Amino acid sequence: MNNRATTHSGHVVIVGRPNVGKSTLMNHVLGVHLAATTPKPQTTRNRILGIHTDGNYQLVFVDTPGIHLNAKKLLNRRLNKTAIGTLAEGDVIVFMVEAGNWTDEDARVLDYLREVSVPVILVVNKVDRVADKETLLPYLSDLSQRHAFAEIIPMSAFRQRDIDYFLGKLKNFIPERSFEFDEDDMTDRSMRFIAAELIREQLMNSLAQELPYALAVEIEAYEEGPKGVTISAAIHVEREGQKRIVIGKKGEMLKKVGMESRRRIAGIVGVPVHVKLWVKVKEGWTDNPRLLERFNLDRD
Repeated sequence: MNNRATTHSGHVVIVGRPNVGKSTLMNHVLGVHLAATTPKPQTTRNRILGIHTDGNYQLVFVDTPGIHLNAKKLLNRRLNKTAIGTLAEGDVIVFMVEAGNWTDEDARVLDYLREVSVPVILVVNKVDRVADKETLLPYLSDLSQRHAFAEIIPMSAFRQRDIDYFLGKLKNFIPERSFEFDEDDMTDRSMRFIAAELIREQLMNSLAQELPYALAVEIEAYEEGPKGVTISAAIHVEREGQKRIVIGKKGEMLKKVGMESRRRIAGIVGVPVHVKLWVKVKEGWTDNPRLLERFNLDRD
């Protein structure tokens, strides 16, 4: 480990409503597609650490589920509880919003942030998507009146120069402390967990708007061998009709998901990956505490 007097280490908690780009930001900081990202809300279901070590700085990013209103199912309430509970471990909070868009859910997140005692950096993401750039200045001015943010950073999580600027600002708030993880560590999660997330990501990207929220992926076997990694995964849905949709005509949907998730996972492990998928019906799993625990959705 590095000498405590010369190193800086801290937890950077990323929070915001669904779909503002929290997981995308962490992935681009790490340079690896670690956390699932899709255009659909509530893609992130767990607290995930992404570890970025640069010289004498170790930034431990904590990606969280999007805080949302109308949390009717137990699954949704668990997602909110996970995100809100994670605020207490931050040395600095990154609050992400979408450029030009302020919603009731953003306001709810800010209500929680008023209670924290650590610096809050406001990241205004997706500035590249704003057609009329002249609207950005009044939008940023309005945000600056809502809270005493330590920094306000307009950016695109897809632009490397913006990522570099963001990291430079962030380091000003990281305390002097020994590294928490080895310098080559990337996450606190196992490859079994990451594999499940990346398979679910491909399902969410491939399926209709409503169905993805009724999906859970459970890794039943993860085996490393001389020819690579073999993964057996069960996809759980709530109804028989959903099962047919996930499998697709002549199994084409399942085959497509398997191929793309295999490519994603191989990009992380660096060896050939073989993915075996099948679909099971678990009625009402999104409101079942036992099944939520089994599917890794109980960690706060």
